[in-house]
Amino acid sequence: MSAPAPQVTRPPAKNMVWVPPGRFMMGSTDFYPEERPVREETMAGFWIDEHPVTNAEFRRFVKETGHVTVAERAPDAADFPGADPADLVPGSQVFMPTPGPVPLDDWTRWWHWVPGADWRHPLGPGSTLHGLERHPVVHVGHEDALAYARWMGKDLPTEAEWEYAARGGLDGAVYPWGDEFMPRGKVMANTWHGRFPWENLRPHAFDRTSPVGRFPPNGYGLYDVAGNVWEWTRSAWTDTHGEPVDTAPACCSPDNQLGEEDRRVIKGGSHLCAPSYCHRYRPAARQGHTVRSTTSHLGFRCVLRRAN
Repeated sequence: MSAPAPQVTRPPAKNMVWVPPGRFMMGSTDFYPEERPVREETMAGFWIDEHPVTNAEFRRFVKETGHVTVAERAPDAADFPGADPADLVPGSQVFMPTPGPVPLDDWTRWWHWVPGADWRHPLGPGSTLHGLERHPVVHVGHEDALAYARWMGKDLPTEAEWEYAARGGLDGAVYPWGDEFMPRGKVMANTWHGRFPWENLRPHAFDRTSPVGRFPPNGYGLYDVAGNVWEWTRSAWTDTHGEPVDTAPACCSPDNQLGEEDRRVIKGGSHLCAPSYCHRYRPAARQGHTVRSTTSHLGFRCVLRRAN
C-alpha cells in the first residue's frame, strides 16, 4: 500500500491556493485549431496565486525595486529598423471601443498605440490608478511579470499548470464552472456582452477590468481564470498542442535573451472576449503574444512549485 499523500494546509505566501497533483485532458477539439490535439498531462501539485496580481501588489514591487516596465521604456531603434524616431517613445496598446459596427478582421480599429500609457496610467497620460488598486495590473511585458515573480520568490506558471489550475477539477468542462456560460442567468466572469467592439451591455457593470475576486471562484478557489485579463505563462508559443508541453523551467533561465518577436502563451481571455469575436474565456483557450507587447487587457499570476 502506498503512503497517503501529505496534507497541505499552510500557504507559503498570502493569497495562494494549493492545486493537488493529478492528471487532466489538456486542450479542446470544439473551438479553435490551436487548442488541438487534446492530450493527457500528468501534473505535480503546486501553489498558485488565487487571483491575478493587482495594481497595489505591483506598486509595492516597483517601490521596493525601482523596476521600470517595458511600456515605460522607449523601444530600441535597432529592433525596429526604419521606424520613425518620433514613434519610438514609451507607451502601450489601449483598447478604444468603436462608435459603431466595424469589420472584425482589422484589430487596429479598436487597439490604439498610446504614448504614455503604462501600468500607472492604464488609459494614457492623465489617467491614474485611483479606485483601481484591486484591479489586475496591466501593460506589463513578459519580463515585467517574471521580474515580479522572482522578487516574490515565485515563478510564472507553465501553460499546462495554468490550464490545470483554471479547470478547478472539472476535467473536460468548457468553462471553469461547467458547460453553461451563464448558469441560471448568473454572470460568472467579466467578459464582453453585446456586439464587439462597440456595444458593451455590461450586465456586470464593468467597462474594462474588474476588481479581483468579484466573480465566483472555481473548484480550487481561483478567481478570474476566465475573463478580466489575459495572463502570461512561461511556455513558448506553439501553433498546436502537437509539441511536448513545457515542463517547469529552472528559476533562472535566460528569459532576458528573448527578442521582440518571441512569443509566449497567454491564457484565460479578457473582458474584451465575446462569442462573436473571441470565445477564449475558457481554460483550454490559448494565444501567442510577443513578449514585449503590452496591452490594457494582459496581466499575470504566479506559482510556487513546492508543497509547503
